[in-house]
Amino acid sequence: MYRLLIKQFFRSKTVLLAFSILLILGVLSISTGKQFLSQKQVAIEKTIEQQQKHLTTQTNIHKDDLGLLLYYLKFSFIKPVQSLAGISIGQSDLNSHIQNVSILNLEGQKYDTDLVNPMRLQTGNLDLSFLIIFLFPLVIIALNFNLLSEEVEKGTWKMITTQGKSSFKFLLMKLSIRVFFVFIILGVLFLLSKLVLEIPFNTAFLQLIIISYLYLLFWFAVCFFVIMLRKTSNTNAIILLVSWLILVVFLPVVINNYITNKYPIGEAFTMTIKQRDEYHKKWDTDKNETVNKFYKHYPQFSKYKVQEKGFSWLWYYAMQQMGDDESKHERDAMYNKIKSREGLSAKIAQFFPPLQVQLSMNKIANTGLTHQVKFLNATTKFHEGVRLQFYPKIFENEAVNTIDWKKYKVVFFKTETEFNLVKNIFYMTLITLLLVVFGVFRNLKFFT
Repeated sequence: MYRLLIKQFFRSKTVLLAFSILLILGVLSISTGKQFLSQKQVAIEKTIEQQQKHLTTQTNIHKDDLGLLLYYLKFSFIKPVQSLAGISIGQSDLNSHIQNVSILNLEGQKYDTDLVNPMRLQTGNLDLSFLIIFLFPLVIIALNFNLLSEEVEKGTWKMITTQGKSSFKFLLMKLSIRVFFVFIILGVLFLLSKLVLEIPFNTAFLQLIIISYLYLLFWFAVCFFVIMLRKTSNTNAIILLVSWLILVVFLPVVINNYITNKYPIGEAFTMTIKQRDEYHKKWDTDKNETVNKFYKHYPQFSKYKVQEKGFSWLWYYAMQQMGDDESKHERDAMYNKIKSREGLSAKIAQFFPPLQVQLSMNKIANTGLTHQVKFLNATTKFHEGVRLQFYPKIFENEAVNTIDWKKYKVVFFKTETEFNLVKNIFYMTLITLLLVVFGVFRNLKFFT
């Protein structure tokens, strides 16, 4: 029976067309991911190469004044890009993964990003996560909307039920064939991703695979539930397409607008203005007032005294420090609101599988906004560490050639993934089971 049903399944040109489209777009999405990873890797390699060249060049030019040298010197802090980011690019194409910072005011340096074609950002990336979340459900709908109604409309359903065979089993066999071949297509794409993107078979990759297959099962359950309403093929198609439109397009837009309005981040603008304003105001402020605030922040440097007349590096770097200190409240408020947005998104997304899968994939691949905020916070600590190394050397007017510049190499951010698979798939699994159970119980009287 299975052999006959498989032959019947592949006799349809729609099936071959749908699978061909998925495979072609899948290959394109993987190549998009490969291109993205290559660009990031090239940037990292160039940064490592340029770090030492930059140090050598600047120390040769400004070899007589350490304070002046540190004004120009930049130190690189890099967030490595996981190969899983090739599957789910998320927001990592918007945010810089390399920070080149000097010991000057930090907040003005944090948000320097690469030059990217804005049209490309507007259209987004065709990565594999997009294919799984948006296009696979459409194919599943196209393969299943007339699973039962077609038999009824052709008059073959009565023949099946009068032959004494289990009509429910027959329906499940037809559905299982579609599940099997759609899963095969997804498996092929994951295998290609692993080979092309060089993804190690680790826990994160396995979690991403599991959540993707569960998502497809959710859409099969939606189709099964609608089929069990026993409507005509046209009605089934309309119900399923409207469901797709609401779940995948409409609701994410509505939820995004709600969260954006609930947590408006006006601090992003005020922080930028304030850090610049507070620094520039210090040029017209009494030196001692600025330096006393600096001593309050760093009591260990209070032994260094500022010159009353003329230029002083202690006073200059104290001014720079004040730009960061005075805008700290706005920076913390902005990060807290981003955290609140992410938290609320995660709570709401639990009940909407497309949103849940998108957020989960970004979290597994470390391409979400929360991970970027962690990187920016780590940049602050890195910057603080560099400052504390050089402040005493500058204030003591140490000679440039007494410092071992070769030891200042590129530093990498240590990425940590915090993802609870069970917590993230619980509600999606529950909704899937409920759809199947309701569909079956509603039709018990029809099946033999």
